[in-house]
Amino acid sequence: MSQFQDTLSPIDGSVYVSRALADDAQIARVLAEARGAQRDWAATPLAQRQAICTGAVAYLLAQREDIALELCWMMGRPLRYAASEVAGLAERASYMIAAAPAALAPLTLAAKPGFSRYIQHEPLGLVFVIAPWNYPYLTAINSLVPALLAGNCVLLKHSAQTPLCAERLYAAFEAAGLPPGVLSYLHLNHEATTKIIASGAVNHVAFTGSVTAGALVERAAAGRFIGLGLELGGKDPAYVRHDAELDGAVASVVDGAFFNSGQSCCAIERVYVHADIYDAFVARAVASVKAYRLGRSDDPQTTLGPLVNAAAADFVRGQIQEALAQGAVAHIDEALFPLSRPGTPYLAPQLLTQVNHGMRLMTQESFGPVVGIMKVAGDEEALTLMNDSEFGLSASIFTRDIVTGIALGERLETGTFFINRCDYLDPGLAWTGVKQSGRGCSLSELGFGYLTRPKSFHIKHQC
Repeated sequence: MSQFQDTLSPIDGSVYVSRALADDAQIARVLAEARGAQRDWAATPLAQRQAICTGAVAYLLAQREDIALELCWMMGRPLRYAASEVAGLAERASYMIAAAPAALAPLTLAAKPGFSRYIQHEPLGLVFVIAPWNYPYLTAINSLVPALLAGNCVLLKHSAQTPLCAERLYAAFEAAGLPPGVLSYLHLNHEATTKIIASGAVNHVAFTGSVTAGALVERAAAGRFIGLGLELGGKDPAYVRHDAELDGAVASVVDGAFFNSGQSCCAIERVYVHADIYDAFVARAVASVKAYRLGRSDDPQTTLGPLVNAAAADFVRGQIQEALAQGAVAHIDEALFPLSRPGTPYLAPQLLTQVNHGMRLMTQESFGPVVGIMKVAGDEEALTLMNDSEFGLSASIFTRDIVTGIALGERLETGTFFINRCDYLDPGLAWTGVKQSGRGCSLSELGFGYLTRPKSFHIKHQC
């Protein structure tokens, strides 16, 4: 008998979609089909692979309004913002489609009399993409498109919170003419997912999720000698220097902290502001946060939706209450957001000052609409605090002095460094993390290298 997974909408707790979980026979069939399809797909001309990926993107763009409504109900993003995920998908996919010829071209060595020497990029085989619920299309496309372009087959597994995303992606590539077996999806529980990783049937795992789950993926893959791409947690900092353009810094930091209800691995979760402009920054940030409208994500007027579930919201509430008990000061009156109630996914945004690194709020990932702000005396104190974290996904500095900002950025322990912006993935740049933010790389031309293996050719023209 099949087991089922129910997706409960954070809007009202109703069952939005129910899907049967794949059984052992279905899993075995899908894996066999992928193995059977991979050789022919690898032999397909790159131009044809590019055309199919381009067609799939066009299909998804045509469906963006329906996709936006599904995202709104499955994971709670406000309807007014949900369609932007499809636009972001198109931007990333289009970059990777255009970059593929250069990224996958053989590397030819300098001439050596009597020899030809070059390195080809060979597909790995079957890439298992495990995508989270918070940005289910963007995180999936980071690996899905370059894996297909490189000649791999892909098995896609989405979170139980966003199962329709896998189905939408499959339908898009099917409509674009992708051969059967090259892309598959399965609705899986944790046990089945772990078994697939440990089975040796997949050649690479591209996982986005929590540090705890990433460790489970590593353990499942132990001894299989397969590639792992792990995009894990973040506690990303921003530093606002004394010379920052204040209004721009406030707007960017607040949006970076509260967009998607703070449910982003690269959201701004801690802010360090120079003492000279600290009071002005806090005052303007508080006014900006108070302007949010918390509500049902299917209401077009909503600018801050519910968290993915009540447990996630209560976790953030717990961090806030603990910080307040330790001396933090809250600047947002929860009464301004009447939908915010314990035991529900609806949580008022919060901005805290008088915080320090002895509080979980400033060291442990929150993944919610809260940010702590600390006053600093200067660059050295800010750098020390920014690096005082077990995470290192992205970090931002706001300053008019670009040369000094870059010099400071070179000392930060982070995968991506921003000046005067935050919370954005440029597809031309490598997306990677240090420390517990993970390992591996997606996006940019470098991302193709993690989805291929080098094969060296050493040709002597005469014996």
